[in-house]
Amino acid sequence: MISGLRRTARDLFDVAVRAADPALALRQSLTKAPFPKGRHIVIALGKAAVPMLREALTHLPDARAILITNAENKTDITGVEVFIAGHPVPDQVGEMAGKAVMAALDSATDQDCIIALISGGGSAMLPAPVFGVTLTEKMQVSKLLLAGGYSITEMNLVRQHLSRLKGGGFLRTKATVGAYILSDVIGDDLRVIASGPTTEPIGTRAQAMALLRPIWGDLPKSVQAHLMQPTLEIPSHPPAQNHLIGSNRLSLNAILQAAPQGAQIVNDALIGDVFDAAQLIAQAARNAPKGAQCLIFGGETTVTLRGKGRGGRNQELALRVAMELQGFDREWVFLSGGTDGRDGPTDAAGGIVDAGSLARMTTPLAHLANNASYDALLSSDDLMMTGGTGTNVADVQIMLIAPKAP
Repeated sequence: MISGLRRTARDLFDVAVRAADPALALRQSLTKAPFPKGRHIVIALGKAAVPMLREALTHLPDARAILITNAENKTDITGVEVFIAGHPVPDQVGEMAGKAVMAALDSATDQDCIIALISGGGSAMLPAPVFGVTLTEKMQVSKLLLAGGYSITEMNLVRQHLSRLKGGGFLRTKATVGAYILSDVIGDDLRVIASGPTTEPIGTRAQAMALLRPIWGDLPKSVQAHLMQPTLEIPSHPPAQNHLIGSNRLSLNAILQAAPQGAQIVNDALIGDVFDAAQLIAQAARNAPKGAQCLIFGGETTVTLRGKGRGGRNQELALRVAMELQGFDREWVFLSGGTDGRDGPTDAAGGIVDAGSLARMTTPLAHLANNASYDALLSSDDLMMTGGTGTNVADVQIMLIAPKAP
């Protein structure tokens, strides 16, 4: 029974990924929102940049194109300027990409049209630090935010005020700007996705400073000085034509349609610390009716780092759910995975655990205390490995529960 449930869970995860196919999403969007007219400059940014760009170039074969993506989605496209940038911590390649993008924006005329193809992960891949802040210092800030358990909205609010391209930076051009956006953010706030290069900022510098108060003393002095400066007046530019083409909720709906009888979407905004999320999921499992059940969740949780082990939010969530469901009297399987195929700074997409996982696992409590969920799941053969999927619409969780014996 368990092996069958595990196969079903993995099949349903694949359904979620297929539902977030970036090329198909862009193609369908263009029937309602075609590319604006003009001489086209295409900037494809994020984990789904490659398939989105390939699709765009079938419609715009003469366009100039810049591609910025991460190592898992590395590719070469003839005639395209390609940057394989760091993620989740920015690197020098990302800084070079930022300079190339700014040069393209600056050189564009009112006869040109910037086509921005934006997907999750783009915030780290295109750092473009403000004057007075070095890339190394920005990397330090990113590491502090990741370790501090900040939400994606909070992290990107801070990033916007340390970057020349985030929070509307693509609008500082004479060209028309049209953006097609694949959302990895719960609630689909366009200001948050890839730190909103074609939108207004999420908040002010004062709000960023307030968020950073717990780690203020650890921040580089240059970052402190920049955030304490008054916000400069930025010349107004016409807004971008922003189009949302895909999201986590669409993937959850696809799971619901493909799942066995008894499926329901329990929570489509699973956010906050993995400790709380695990308790919520375990309680939903215990409260499930006697028949077979498929409980579906979607969102993006956070992990507060207390140790130095390997792991990611999906792997730690899977480990914590396994612990929460000790003694549960039904057969069950739980999957938590990132639709991009990468969970944190590891090569795993997430984890699949079942009622026997803890018995197969070496020192689960010690691994958890060290944030070493990767090693815990590796020891029980519960890591989910997919490789880069070429898309990114946040995370999905699937809880399958066998019928209760009469």
